[in-house]
Amino acid sequence: MAVPKRKTSKARRDKRRSPNMKKSLPGLSICPQCHEPKLPHRVCPNCNYYDGKEVVAEAVEA
Repeated sequence: MAVPKRKTSKARRDKRRSPNMKKSLPGLSICPQCHEPKLPHRVCPNCNYYDGKEVVAEAVEA
């Protein structure tokens, strides 16, 4: 049975592992109402529209 002759350093070990741990950016789409970037299939945080309809009513401050 093969046994390593030396201990693998943390730097060598982590170098090998790092490409698998990379995170990818979420895909963005453009809101058809206000033309701001937003996450797909979600209400636009800028204008509160989804699928051409206003979903979240604006809060009225007193």
